[in-house]
Amino acid sequence: MFEGYTLFLLLSLPALALGIWAQFKVRSTFNKNAQIPTSTGMTGAQVARRVLDINGLNDVQVEQVNGFLSDHYDPRHRVLRLSPDVYAGNSLSAAGVAAHEAGHALQHKDGYAMLKLRSAMVPTVQIGSWLGPLIFLAGFFMAGMIGTSLAWLGFLLFAAVAAFALVTLPVEFDASNRAKRLLISQNIIFPQEMGGVNAVLSAAALTYVAAAIQAISTLLYYGMMLVGINRD
Repeated sequence: MFEGYTLFLLLSLPALALGIWAQFKVRSTFNKNAQIPTSTGMTGAQVARRVLDINGLNDVQVEQVNGFLSDHYDPRHRVLRLSPDVYAGNSLSAAGVAAHEAGHALQHKDGYAMLKLRSAMVPTVQIGSWLGPLIFLAGFFMAGMIGTSLAWLGFLLFAAVAAFALVTLPVEFDASNRAKRLLISQNIIFPQEMGGVNAVLSAAALTYVAAAIQAISTLLYYGMMLVGINRD
C-alpha cells in the first residue's frame, strides 16, 4: 500500500502542481492584459463578429454567458458564447480570447479533422471521466475475488479521457494560430500589440497542456497499479 501511495505522489503531484500554476498563470495574464485597451477600440464581441463575418459565418451568433473565462464555441447551435469580461471588454485579453473562440467556428466551417474527432469523442469522454475511475477502483479492490477485468474496463474508459485531452491540444493551438493571423490581417490588432495577445493565448494553452499531463499521469498510475497486481 505504501508503494502505491508513493507511486501516486510521484506521478500525480507534479501534474497537479502544473495544473494549479497554469490556472494561476492564465488568470494573472488575462487580468494584466485586460487593463490594456486595443488601439482600435473594439470590444471582444465586435472582434468576434468581425472575424465571423469576413469568413462568411454571418449565421453564427455571438452571445454573452456568465462566468470568468467561460468562453466557448457551441458547434451544435452555432453560437459563440463570450464571458462578460471578453464580450464587453475593450482590451488585448478580450480581443485575443474572442478571436480564439471565433477560430473554433472557422475550424467547424472548414471541417477541421481534429475538431471533428474531438466532437465525436465527447459522449464517450463524458462517461469515462466519472465512471472510469469508479469502475477502476471497484475492480481494483475486488481483484482478489473477480480478477482484474473490471479494473481494466475502468482503465480503458479513463484512457478515452486522456486521448481526448491529447486531441484537444492541436485543436486549441490551431484556433489560436488562426486568431493571431486574423487579428493582424484584418487590422483588428496592430503588430506592436500582439505581445499581450500572445501572452494571453499562450497562458490559456498551458492549461490544456496541464490537463493532458494530468490525465496521462493518472492513466499511468492506474496502469502501473494493475500491472503490480498481475505480478503479485
